[in-house]
Amino acid sequence: MEKIDKEPLINMLGQVVHYAVRILAVLMTLVILWSVIDVGRVLFIEIMTPPYGLIDMKDILVIFGSFLAVLIAIEIFQNITIYLKEEVIHVQIVIATALMAISRKIIVLDFKEVEPEYVWASAAVIIALGVTYWLVSPKQRH
Repeated sequence: MEKIDKEPLINMLGQVVHYAVRILAVLMTLVILWSVIDVGRVLFIEIMTPPYGLIDMKDILVIFGSFLAVLIAIEIFQNITIYLKEEVIHVQIVIATALMAISRKIIVLDFKEVEPEYVWASAAVIIALGVTYWLVSPKQRH
């Protein structure tokens, strides 16, 4: 954190926030490890449950949801580490994380159980995030 001249309180509070973000990074690492173990446990249970080695579509969606949850946790960890390095929140990475999270929600969604309004609202969120991501992405020159 860059020090501000003649502002010892603000500088001290900035250091407290910096250490709090470090603690969040450690905790997120623990969440990621715990989640990976949980995905392994779910896979093991599915393989060892008769009929052995067969997984139905509902279980596949649960497994995909678990994998995507781990990937989202990794994205959040990357957001935290980038903040620690640069002390700037990168909007593009946050939007990408949100896109992954809503995509996970759609992938594991049971369309028989939800109202059409929920599906339309989810679609609106995906479109809004997609457009926002496109707007904040650096344009490649060809």
